[in-house]
Amino acid sequence: MPKPLCFMIMPFGRKPTQLEAGRGPAEIDYNALWDRGYVPVIKALGYEPVRADQDTGALIIKQMLQRLYFADLVLADMTIANGNVYYEVGIRHASQEKGCVLLAADWSKQLFDTGQMRTVRYPLPEGDFNESTAEKFKSAIKDKIAGLAGGISPMHDSIAGYPSNVDEQAASSMQEQLTELAAFQTKVRAVRAAPRKERMALAKALVATDGIPPMTHPVAFALLRLLRDSTDAPEDWNAVVDFARTLPKEFAEQPEGREQLAFAVSQTGNIAQSIAELETLIEAVGPTPERLGLLGGRYKRQSKSPTAADAERLGYLAKSIQAYERGMDLDLNDYYCSSNLPRLYRQRNRKGDEERAQTVLRLVIAACERAKRRNVTDEWLRPTLLGASFDAGDADKAEELVDDIVAEGSARWKLNSILNDLEVSAQHVTDDAQRQRLLAVVAQLKLV
Repeated sequence: MPKPLCFMIMPFGRKPTQLEAGRGPAEIDYNALWDRGYVPVIKALGYEPVRADQDTGALIIKQMLQRLYFADLVLADMTIANGNVYYEVGIRHASQEKGCVLLAADWSKQLFDTGQMRTVRYPLPEGDFNESTAEKFKSAIKDKIAGLAGGISPMHDSIAGYPSNVDEQAASSMQEQLTELAAFQTKVRAVRAAPRKERMALAKALVATDGIPPMTHPVAFALLRLLRDSTDAPEDWNAVVDFARTLPKEFAEQPEGREQLAFAVSQTGNIAQSIAELETLIEAVGPTPERLGLLGGRYKRQSKSPTAADAERLGYLAKSIQAYERGMDLDLNDYYCSSNLPRLYRQRNRKGDEERAQTVLRLVIAACERAKRRNVTDEWLRPTLLGASFDAGDADKAEELVDDIVAEGSARWKLNSILNDLEVSAQHVTDDAQRQRLLAVVAQLKLV
């Protein structure tokens, strides 16, 4: 008799983990993980192991879907955020009631949706997957896979009678909820379309009518973001903080809610509390460029505090640089953290800091250019690119951007907000010819 089949969902080859140094391996050899880890465990459980890279036919997607449906057991390695893995897990959850087990390294952080699902954790201190690691891996997962293999998929567990005998009353109830959500989202769009000065009052009014518990997740976070985006005065941030702190516990404890609260708290002037919130969040669920950028920005504010002693300001400056550097290292394409570093290096003015600033500025310009080619919708993309060209003393790049600015308009490049900074940056360029060319660009931009 043929053995039952176990279909493995996982990346292939060597893949980067995007981890900070000291938190885990820089990359994982997934072929070694498969050969020395998963295959022996799957065989010991009585299954025949199959992985997607063994498909050689022309209709690879069709074969993948067939195996996801017909396999007796599916294992999915969720250690890194791989789009194919997440897609295939969703297909299996929807197509079969049982037999899908999620696994991940003990140091990894899953995306929110799958983070709520039971996941078998295993040790992975190094990415080459040596024999010692393989033995610990096999001991950690074998019995747990056997215990979870009969678990009900989230899709079947959430919808009674799925897929062929769904209760019509439940379907009608969900239709009503979706209709209500559509009506709520119409109200949100109306607030966003209102004149800037009117938005906060309208947002507060919407919170008063639709922000009353029990709230659904989409409503809660739509209102939180609407309040944040409608702030027009410093005191408006108190409304954001108040609403964030009244969210139901299951929403308030999610990373997005904690991020928004930390940012809003800092905008009310309580920077120390904001830093504490962010550091606790990073420790609990892991770093992202966004979180580290927020943390670096809070320390940067403290470094400029007129009430702090000189030694304290230097300490805050060092922590700001450290946070931004960590964020930059996580993703060199994300210019949020890196764009803040050059001026901080120059402010610190240690040996080698000017060279560090120039290196980072080249990264910022490259990341911004890439984002611009990909039509990334970030309102600060263009002003960041323009500012980086001035900070780098790159008159060629600045002159090249003038035509784009004229064509797209000053508002899109936020000239009113950054012209003074551009002029200051130009004045600090040591090369006289480059400095004069950059000042000439500033004079041109003042006429746009």
